[in-house]
Amino acid sequence: MGTLINIDNGGTLTDICVIDGDTVTRTKTLTTPYDLSKCLFDGLTKVSTAIYGQPNLRDLLLSAQHIRYSTTQGTNALVERKGPRLGLLHDAALDTGALKAASGELFDTLVGTRIAEIDPGDEAGLQAATIAINQLVSAGANRLVIAFGGADRVAREKAFKNAMLQKFPTQMLGAVPMLYTHELSDDAQDTRRTWTALFNAFLHPAMERFLYSAEHRLRAEKAQNPLLIFRNDGGSARVARTAAVKSYSSGPRGGLEGARALAAHYKLPRLLSMDIGGTTTDVGVVEDGSVREASRGRIEGVDVSIPLCELSSVGVGGSSVIRAVDGTIQVGPDSVGSEPGPASFGLGGTQATITDALLVLGLLDPASYFGGDLQLDVARARKAIDEHVGQALGLDTETAAARMEAAWVAKVAEALQATGAITDDTTLAAFGGAGPMVVCQVAEAAGIRQVLIPGLAAVFSAFGVGFSDISHRCEVPLADASDEALAAAKAEAMDQARRAMFAEGFALDDCDVAVELVATDGDAEQRHAVNGSVPAGANGALSVAVTARRSIAQPALSGRFGDRTAAAEQHGTRSLHADGAATDVPVYRISAQAPGASASGPAVLEEDFFTCRLDAGWSFNINAAGDLLLQHA
Repeated sequence: MGTLINIDNGGTLTDICVIDGDTVTRTKTLTTPYDLSKCLFDGLTKVSTAIYGQPNLRDLLLSAQHIRYSTTQGTNALVERKGPRLGLLHDAALDTGALKAASGELFDTLVGTRIAEIDPGDEAGLQAATIAINQLVSAGANRLVIAFGGADRVAREKAFKNAMLQKFPTQMLGAVPMLYTHELSDDAQDTRRTWTALFNAFLHPAMERFLYSAEHRLRAEKAQNPLLIFRNDGGSARVARTAAVKSYSSGPRGGLEGARALAAHYKLPRLLSMDIGGTTTDVGVVEDGSVREASRGRIEGVDVSIPLCELSSVGVGGSSVIRAVDGTIQVGPDSVGSEPGPASFGLGGTQATITDALLVLGLLDPASYFGGDLQLDVARARKAIDEHVGQALGLDTETAAARMEAAWVAKVAEALQATGAITDDTTLAAFGGAGPMVVCQVAEAAGIRQVLIPGLAAVFSAFGVGFSDISHRCEVPLADASDEALAAAKAEAMDQARRAMFAEGFALDDCDVAVELVATDGDAEQRHAVNGSVPAGANGALSVAVTARRSIAQPALSGRFGDRTAAAEQHGTRSLHADGAATDVPVYRISAQAPGASASGPAVLEEDFFTCRLDAGWSFNINAAGDLLLQHA
């Protein structure tokens, strides 16, 4: 069996995790937003150096059985509202009032006034539609979504598409891409289906440019298997078989899949996952071994037609901008990312972030941060904090930094509490580069007394991507509630699944196949086995969903928590600022600890790519896998 290469591309850092049997090699590199393929290949080259002792990208790719890729770029683009200007063409059957009401300000941001109603039933209507398209483009739209409503929407959208291909042929320079809602989903709910298309159109350009260029370069470097895109439904597929909307929150979903594996391994009844990167905090729930998810998910609080786990993303991370506004401290949602990065990075950034605050408060070591590859500048951090927080609030630098931390912690804890999943048996899994930093404070604020930090916390979303298989879900609506319509829809869904898996290189007969009848009545949804007839209790819109899954190699977990022994000798001390005073606390190097090592706070736990402040009243225990269990007395 070859190696497994997992990549998680975040807004600030890109994580690489290479799994070869029981050996895991990991690294991080700064994300290069101007060219995402650069950070991808920088990271692959860097990890090849760790494996072979010198840069050897060719042998690394030749050894790879599977290369899985996830990204938070779609999540970050929506959080920061950075993307193409969309235009919307619709007919009279589409309720645009409901469309706007479903999203609050989001419709105004993505579409605004670039919207037009058309009636393309005859040549005059088509001419009017042509004029409307030109007007939308003149108003700034560089990508169009066409959404018709009603029972015959698919036939009318297809007819309109054929007409527009003659008026605006795709081979002509300047042709504006047009996305028709039926191309993504046959969902009968117009508002939900239209928003799915709008999100896909918003995310598509950046995803297309990067993913195809990355795949072509991987092939040029002799990668033996196609690049697999890890999706937000927990499965993976080739680039050409992945819709852009399914890349939304795919990186965080990787972390959630890893959390699901942790929950099963440690037999944890309720695990709350907290993945904090540079731009966002992503929170999910694993209950009784399953990821909490919905067959009709939500993006930015808006209902969409595709399955999504219940994963909430808030604009707070290690690079989120923190500033004083009207006498209070505001955290995010804008982020400085990796370029220019926090002020302390010394790469041109001048905004204050939690990274700068924790550097000033003494938690982060300027010399060892990011494995020693990135020297932090304390003077720049202090200047940014003074200019953007301290002076406005009349605070000295350390007090302003402490107030920044408190505001940051409160926002993360609020996101955890919003899940409604915090009970006495809840464990918080903290990962991502910023997840462990002040996790004790976050846990206490959220009412959680036990924290699990995976040994691979800094690259855990990349690691979690490895728990996916190649899969496709195909859904076809029933023409009516008859047994004949059920058989026809099943046959069509099975045929779509067969074609989808064939494109991945597998026969459907070699896959695990699940068939369900989905009955949607308003917001309620029921699932039934398909046994030849429509059940009497199946009400509302009916469809047949076929999920085909081909199992591929996955990593294995090890390690248990049990005996406790005294932690190894501390790795010096660190001076932490708290309550207006500085206190020296021991620093424990995680890599120096034997299985069972334990100690109590206050202390600092540190490894190459993350630092954790263990507060008073908390203790840690490490196992053979390098996983850390933090518990409050």
